[in-house]
Order: sequence, then C-alpha cells, then structure tokens
Amino acid sequence: MEAVITIVGFLGAGKTTLLKYLIENFQAKNWQPFVILNDYENANMDVQQFREQLNLNTIKPLSGSCICCSGIVELRDTVNRIPERKNGVTLIEANGTSDACSLMEFLGVGLNERFLPPIQLSVVDVKNWQKRGEHNELEANQIQVSSLLVLTHLDQVDAHRKNTVIQDLKQLNPSAQIIDFNALDVLLLPKLLPSKNNAEKLDHLKAHWASCSVDLPNLPSEQIIKNICDHLPKSILRVKGCTKLANNNNYTYFERKPDGSVNIRPFKGVPITGAKLLTIGPGSKPEVLNEAIVSQLNGIK
Repeated sequence: MEAVITIVGFLGAGKTTLLKYLIENFQAKNWQPFVILNDYENANMDVQQFREQLNLNTIKPLSGSCICCSGIVELRDTVNRIPERKNGVTLIEANGTSDACSLMEFLGVGLNERFLPPIQLSVVDVKNWQKRGEHNELEANQIQVSSLLVLTHLDQVDAHRKNTVIQDLKQLNPSAQIIDFNALDVLLLPKLLPSKNNAEKLDHLKAHWASCSVDLPNLPSEQIIKNICDHLPKSILRVKGCTKLANNNNYTYFERKPDGSVNIRPFKGVPITGAKLLTIGPGSKPEVLNEAIVSQLNGIK
C-alpha cells in the first residue's frame, strides 16, 4: 500500500526545502514519489522549481483553493488518480496557512484502498516558532495532529531556544516524534502511523487569507526586487515572484519570507503565466502590488 504524506507548516518554515530533500532521498532508495503542490496563487510557478528532480507528469499543482475545506474533494480526487507505481509514495505540500487539523480529518475519507491512511509531517521553524503575533494560534494548530515534527533553522538558534521550543511542541502534541532536519531518514516516513492526538479546534476563517497576483515587468536589477519587497506592507507575510532582470534572457525567482528576508535565485524554465508578483496575507490587493512596482521603478521611496 502507498503512503500518503502531507507536509504542513507556517509560511517560510522550510516546507519546500524539506520536500526537495524527501524527493531526492526517496529516489536514491528506488522509491517513486508523486508530488502535489497547493498554493493560493499560481502553484505552477512552484512546480517548475522541481523540473530537475521530477518529470512533470509526476507532479500536480493545485492553485487557488483551500485544500483543508473547499479544495479537499479536488485533492482527494487527485490522489485517487495517481498511477500505481512500484515503491510509490505520495507527498503533498499544503499551503502555509492550512488548517492542518481539518485537512487530516477529511483527507482520508474516500481514498482508494491501495493507499495507507494519510499521515502528517509538520515543519517547525525553531527561530520564529510562536513569534507570529496574531497568527500564533494557526501555527500551533499546524503541529497538533502530526506524526512527525521536523525542526528547521537550527543554525540560527542556541540550545536553550531549541529546548524551549521542543517543550512547547511536546505540550501541544505529546505523541509526535520530533527530529532535526539533518537527522531525518526518509524510510521512517512510510512506517509512521496517523496521530491520535486530540487537537483544539481552530476558527477555520483564521486559515483563510487574502492573496493576489499581478503582472511584473522586466526589472533593471536585484536591488529593485528588494526595494519592491521592502515597500509592500509587513502585514503581507509572503511575497514571491518571477521576472527577467536587465538584459538576462533567463528568469529570476524571488521571495520575501515572514521575517522580511529576501531570497533571489535563478528560475528553472519559463513561468507558464509569464512574469508575476504574488502575495499572501492581509493587504494583498492588486492596487497595492502595482503601486509598489511603479513607485520603485520611478525611484520613489
């Protein structure tokens, strides 16, 4: 029977980095992963970042739907249509604001018999754990029915901080295994059992955030990317995009994480929808995004 592993965690916790690690290591051990990516806006952009690891017929984007409620039927149907493979494993990356408890409550209902009961893996950013202000409750919800908690950003904290976070996690989910990212063995995952932890109910509306996207012109430099990201309201917790820089014919991908840091790297391939700026969080409106673009291109601070 095929394992179904859902990866959850707050925005910027390291879910995609972990997913790439899982794909690489499963493949090295002769497993055949199928990946489902969920995001508010244009999950196709994220799909193309896996082109070097996966054939595009083994990865499926689900955009614009909340897979913990309105999108759960589409997610379940997508899983059921996955082709049978020898040593198959299904990996689902949920968007960073998912109601993880509701997701696990509904996902397993109606899956084909060839699949094991879904298990959940939570990515925990130790540096920023429970430093989300009004979103702390959502972050805490995302670890309560997980079978495994994977700790990330450990290089940025001391032992005291790590131990404090681990104690918090054990109080919220005493039955979960807790492991450092660099100590994770992928062969552990198919053996995990679903969590039996009793989770506190979350007001589901807290998992529904504003999001939007606008077209992005070619930009003259990486500095303009950083200026646009800095100009957008801090209430917008996730910024990402793809565009061309100066005379470079290749595309560049960028993202601003909840802590404000901006990462810029080459984009693999050509985005299906063209160059875009995408945001998630309160204040995500087309006019806000367009104003940030125009003001920085005009040199207005």
